[in-house]
Amino acid sequence: MDIGELLSQDGVVLRSGASSKRQALHVVAEAAAATLGLPEARVLEALLEREALGSTGLGSGVAVPHARIEGIDRVSAVFVRLDTPVAYGAVDDRPVDLMFALFAPPRDGADHLRALAAASRALRSPALREHLRQAHTSDAIHALFVREATATAA
Repeated sequence: MDIGELLSQDGVVLRSGASSKRQALHVVAEAAAATLGLPEARVLEALLEREALGSTGLGSGVAVPHARIEGIDRVSAVFVRLDTPVAYGAVDDRPVDLMFALFAPPRDGADHLRALAAASRALRSPALREHLRQAHTSDAIHALFVREATATAA
């Protein structure tokens, strides 16, 4: 699964303004709604329902929120970098500032799981996390994910 293909350039958001996990998920929902052409409230509700099952915070300041949602036909992603990390309930209790969110059709099991695995694997890289935190533009962040996908495939 190529995470660079899941993430469109307009699906990258560099933003501050979130002071809680819920607000951070709202930023993700806003970005996903714009990218996927879905109602923001429906995206947020799907994210919150999934998060109620357990935190998607992986540790090292990273979260991979994800949801299955009606109205899309393939797995898609958005990436949000927060200027100020927020408490997220991650496995290491560190606040989160990097959020790679995945969205899949309700009946899409295998691709959704492959995308989750690929995103988690990529974001385990300390070098990638540091580059994502230092990038100045959404285009630079998108390029990092495309490069990471290319390196992983080689």
